[in-house]
Amino acid sequence: MARIPAAEVDVTPDLVRALLGDQHPDLAHLPITVFANGWDNAMLRLGDDLLVRAPRRALAAELVEHEQAWLPVLAPRLPTAVPAPVRVGRPALGYPWSWSVLPWHPGRALGTVPLPERARSAVEIGEFLAALHVPAPDDVWQSPYRGVSLRDRLEVVAERVGRHAPDHADSLLAWFRTIVDQPDPPGPRLWVHGDLHPLNVLLDGDALAAVIDWGDITAGDPACDLAIAWLGFDAEAAAALRSTYDDAATHHLDLTPLWLRAQAWALHLTMVMLDSSDDHPELAAVGRHGLLRLLEV
Repeated sequence: MARIPAAEVDVTPDLVRALLGDQHPDLAHLPITVFANGWDNAMLRLGDDLLVRAPRRALAAELVEHEQAWLPVLAPRLPTAVPAPVRVGRPALGYPWSWSVLPWHPGRALGTVPLPERARSAVEIGEFLAALHVPAPDDVWQSPYRGVSLRDRLEVVAERVGRHAPDHADSLLAWFRTIVDQPDPPGPRLWVHGDLHPLNVLLDGDALAAVIDWGDITAGDPACDLAIAWLGFDAEAAAALRSTYDDAATHHLDLTPLWLRAQAWALHLTMVMLDSSDDHPELAAVGRHGLLRLLEV
C-alpha cells in the first residue's frame, strides 16, 4: 500500500510558535493552525496571509533550501504568483531543518475543478511555462528525478503500467520506448518546476492564481512540466496550452520532440500518482485522468 509516509518530526502549532518566537518574534503572536501534512512537508496557516512550510522528513530538508535559494530569483520574472519565502527559518530548539514562511495563496487546486472550468487556465499555464522555461544558472541543483532523461525509468514504468493498465500495457510501452530512446535534447538546461501536477496549481474562479510546491525546482528538460497538458486538461484545453506555449517560448528546443517527451513524462507521472495514492483520493483522480487522456491518443 502506497501511503503518505509517517513524519520523522511532528510539526505542531506549538513547535512553530516556538520557532517563530526564537527567530521571527514579530510573527509569533499570529494564530497558527495545521493546514495539511504532505508527503514531505507540513503546512500551517499563520494568520490570514501567511503559511509556514516545514519539513516533516529529512528527505525534504534540502528541497526547502532550494525553494529558499531560487524562488526569490524567479518570482519577479514570472506572470503568475509563486510562494517565494518572505521569511527564512533555520534549525533551532531541537528542530533539525530549515523552514520557510510563505505568502498564503487562496484558491482551488486545478485537480479539484470540473474539467469545463479549466480551459482559461490552460492558456495561462502555457504562458507561465513559456516564461519559466529559460536557461538556468550553471549552479542550479540537478534533480536526479525531474528534468532528466526517462531512459533509465523504463523498467519501473513498465512494471507500473503492467499493474495499473494491463489491457493497454503493450501499446503504451511501445510508444514510450520509442520516445525515450531518442537522443537527449541539446542546448542549455532550462528552469523546471519539477512537480507541476494539477494539485500544485491554484485557480481563482477559472483564472490561474498561483503555482505552488517548488521543492523539486531544478534545471533540465522542460518536458516534465509540459506533462500537465495530459494530467490536468481535456484534449481541447491541452491543445490551447500547447499552442500558447509554442508561440511564447523563447528557448530553441525543437518543439515536436519536446512534446513527445512531455507525453512520455505524462505516462511516467500518471503511474507515479496511481502508485502513490492509496490514501490520497485527489492524487488518484489525477492519475486516472492522465491515463484516460493518454489512451485517447
